[in-house]
Amino acid sequence: MNDQTVVPPLTDTRTIRVTGGHRLEGTASVQGSKNVALHLYAATQLADEPLTLTGIPHILDTQVCAEILTRTGAPAQIVGDHFQVTAAAAWHPVIPDQLGGRIRTTAVIAAGLLARAGQVRFPLPGGDAFAHRLIDRHLASMEAAGATLDVSDTHVEARLTGRGPKPFTTDAMTRQWGPSLGATVTAMLLAARAPGTSTILNPNGEPEVLATAALLAAGGVGLAWKGTTALHVTGTDHIAGGTVRVPPDRLEATTLALAAAITGGTVHLAGVPADTFPAALVAMLADAGIELIPADGGTLARCPAGPRPVQTATTSATCTDVQPQLTAFLTQAPGISRIEERIYTSRASHVDPLRRLGAAVTADGPTITVHGPSPLTAARVNGQDIRAVAALVIAALAAHGTSTIHGIYHLQRGYGSLLPKLAALGAAVEVVQQ
Repeated sequence: MNDQTVVPPLTDTRTIRVTGGHRLEGTASVQGSKNVALHLYAATQLADEPLTLTGIPHILDTQVCAEILTRTGAPAQIVGDHFQVTAAAAWHPVIPDQLGGRIRTTAVIAAGLLARAGQVRFPLPGGDAFAHRLIDRHLASMEAAGATLDVSDTHVEARLTGRGPKPFTTDAMTRQWGPSLGATVTAMLLAARAPGTSTILNPNGEPEVLATAALLAAGGVGLAWKGTTALHVTGTDHIAGGTVRVPPDRLEATTLALAAAITGGTVHLAGVPADTFPAALVAMLADAGIELIPADGGTLARCPAGPRPVQTATTSATCTDVQPQLTAFLTQAPGISRIEERIYTSRASHVDPLRRLGAAVTADGPTITVHGPSPLTAARVNGQDIRAVAALVIAALAAHGTSTIHGIYHLQRGYGSLLPKLAALGAAVEVVQQ
């Protein structure tokens, strides 16, 4: 089947209805990683030959990225679970505002365009609006690679003064939140086309970075890791194409595990090896009472003794993108839980809607406190970002009555078929046209 790219609308008037009290049991498949795929989409621009990503997530952000690549010069086509990119014949290095303003990896895509076209104009990143997304480390890499920048309140224009990026040294460390994932990838893309060896100090080592590094290495780029202190990238003037598979989405897998656990159920995550989950995330979930057990080539997730309160913090390993879902789960843990958000200055857009459902949860700066267990009661709530909507769905699974959740547009930016998967496990969930 040939699925032509169609840019999705910015709004979706449908709502999600969830009737709580149903135990989830069974097996679920897991989509390709959203966060890995978004960075790989940016990296495909560097290839001088056709490049195909397989196992892609069928989410709205995939469609947006395909349209950006096509409009800026590298034709991208979604065919089944394949994302096929043809090497550009000519570049048009302006990322349209209506597209770049909808995803968080705009600056990373812009880095690929800058490396190939020598110039780029792009809007400030979009995506989830729970916190302001800084791109200062991205811009520092562009400057270090030889670009002159013109930065306004809404746009960035970058232009290389030479024929292409020059070898450079940059630091991916942020002032407060550790090594930047996106800025590490931005630097890698620029360095991959620079004639010589560039050095990225304090590179982020999350799966998104490692997957991008593997794609570049397969195409002929030299990469040498010096522990966690530096990454040396030796560029090339020809990057080969080929086929690269997107790994399973550890965030969807964790969301499914939390959804089953809050209902007292068990889910087998098919085709998701236990080592898909970072050790720190496994430990955090274990503290909360959730076991992740290797089984039949996948992972069995269960919570045999029920939820337990935790004292934890989000890090690059424990994943800020599961914090809202974990918060929802902890509303059923007897005792006081505290989660300190250390990736963003604040991530609490899910707190007020959870309170409407009856949760005893508060946010004080970066710290979220949960008093449990709370008897949850159905309500009409609104989620403003991907993981907040997922958290509300999880809470609604444990609530008495039928909840109505607004925000399906946001959910589908990150989850291609979460709701049907929950229904197949036994959840009473439906999408209703308003």
